[in-house]
Amino acid sequence: MQITLHLNGATHDLDVDARTTLLDALRHHLGLTGTKKGCDHGQCGACTVLIDGRRVNSCLTLACMAEDAQITTIEGLGSPDRLSPLQQQFLDHDGFQCGYCTPGQICSATGMLEEIAAGWPSHASASLEGPFALSHAEIAERMSGNLCRCAAYTHIVAAIRQAAGADDRHEDAA
Repeated sequence: MQITLHLNGATHDLDVDARTTLLDALRHHLGLTGTKKGCDHGQCGACTVLIDGRRVNSCLTLACMAEDAQITTIEGLGSPDRLSPLQQQFLDHDGFQCGYCTPGQICSATGMLEEIAAGWPSHASASLEGPFALSHAEIAERMSGNLCRCAAYTHIVAAIRQAAGADDRHEDAA
């Protein structure tokens, strides 16, 4: 089937099988290998990308479902010579070890910060009305769909808080 994907500010026409996942279209049809295939079951978050600003597991999303949407991958968030604020903070805080989950973590954190800015509560939020404190518990809950097998979570949370301008002096112990 013929589809058109709007990806990282560019338009791509593809001929794919109707069963092709967005992850496979990105990696195998477009050569964008920043998005990783981890579990291929939507459980690890390594394949997280943004569709119209919302976080999705690209391994569970058919490529044809993303047609006419704005797709952003890790390659669209920054470049080696011009990193996004989150990418820079992941480097500054050692928010990665092996790095395999890092693209999904950064895409998810980007979407998460937009959710907080839009006033979306989480299970860890003290109320249903924002604004929400960017506490360790809030970040941990919102990032729970992204696993890091190297256990760099403390550094990941610190990177997210720093990129968001959170005041570490008021960090909760949760």
